[in-house]
Amino acid sequence: MKIFTNHGLFSRLSCLVAAGCISMCFSSSAQAQEVITIKQAVERMLQNNINVKQSALDVATADVNLIQSRAALFPTLNAGASSDLSFGRSLDQTTFQIRNQALSVTNGRLSTGVDLFGGLVKINQIRQNRILLEAGKSALERTKNDLVLQVVTSYFQVVFNDDLLKASREQLIVAQQTLERENALLEAGNKTMADISQAKAQVATAELNVTNAQNQLTISYLTLAQLMEMQADNANFKVVAPTIEDINYAQKSYNVNEVFTEALTRYPNIRQAQLNREAAEVGVKVAKGFQYPTLSLNAGLGSSYSYVFDDDDNQPFSDQINQRFNQFVGLSLQIPVFNGLTAKSNVKRAKIQYQGFINQEQLEKNNLNKVVAQAVADLRAADARYGSTEKTFNAQKDAFMVIEERYNVGLVNSLDYNTARTNRNRAEIDFIQAKYDLLFRSKVIDFYLGREITF
Repeated sequence: MKIFTNHGLFSRLSCLVAAGCISMCFSSSAQAQEVITIKQAVERMLQNNINVKQSALDVATADVNLIQSRAALFPTLNAGASSDLSFGRSLDQTTFQIRNQALSVTNGRLSTGVDLFGGLVKINQIRQNRILLEAGKSALERTKNDLVLQVVTSYFQVVFNDDLLKASREQLIVAQQTLERENALLEAGNKTMADISQAKAQVATAELNVTNAQNQLTISYLTLAQLMEMQADNANFKVVAPTIEDINYAQKSYNVNEVFTEALTRYPNIRQAQLNREAAEVGVKVAKGFQYPTLSLNAGLGSSYSYVFDDDDNQPFSDQINQRFNQFVGLSLQIPVFNGLTAKSNVKRAKIQYQGFINQEQLEKNNLNKVVAQAVADLRAADARYGSTEKTFNAQKDAFMVIEERYNVGLVNSLDYNTARTNRNRAEIDFIQAKYDLLFRSKVIDFYLGREITF
């Protein structure tokens, strides 16, 4: 699949309406335009993008889950109080006799408990949450990577359209000069009105090409600005074009297996799949842990205070608290016998989920192998196309120069001249497209190798 669309000299008329609505956002300004490199464009996107921020929040949630699972190992400590008001026959809290009375009873308690054994569920949940935290970090990197590739694609579209606009303007100048020359020859009696009409048509076509190229450049700038989350009224910037050194670097050859092996250790999609599989494996142990008995140690203390209405013999508060002060300690054993197959079903589901993540990990590896192989093949094809289009452009440029010289002295008619110029223009557009396609394909390889995208 080609990254850059093929801009014909007579196409893209539909872009006029769409681009006209947004061209004011990128019109010339008296203020100096900010210059943004591809590295800065990526950094701005990572800083401002909402999806990146949301993924960062998911990581923060996973971190909280890990902290909470660790805290679950600590003993619990709870305090409580209750107050009851009763009328009629009730137990006298002092004499422990049943009597008719209006009674107020307040109880206070403090209790603690700790699990001595629980099938290692909590230990395995800590392990699982630790892995899920790392998986969340890999998911964040995956989100960043996907957006980085979008920014790189959009950035190259801008520099391509910028070069295309420059070429279109140069072609317009040539067409206007030809029209001026045809008018001069018409006045000298060496040309006809048909020649003038044809020259005017060439100028009109060149003007349309400039308009289309300008619109395409405006749209590509807007797309890049949106990826960087820049407001349209602040999107007054220029991009840095690659150099000859960047093109020479892009012509480097790669081995598919070497790129794939290196990408396996760096590509966040693979790392995320591996961690999800590991977390699911621990999840099976967590599910199995609920099938084991649990043993807990519990302890506590408490006291109470009662007040009998219409009784002058109520004991003082401090005396009652001291007399009724009590403590307890005990062990609790719970053995799962039958719970509607809940535990067994959870184990089965955990195993199925684990197998699904094994398949997902293998699928990610297979996909990576395919895209790496395709990326290397695309780079080789782009390099070959760049070389051939460069030769074609140079040949068409030389041929046009010869035709132009002969045309100026009347040895070539206007039809042959216009044909040669059209061929030269098309060859230049093909060469520009091939140049940026080569650079883009090279950056895709850098992307899979985890290298910083710069030029």
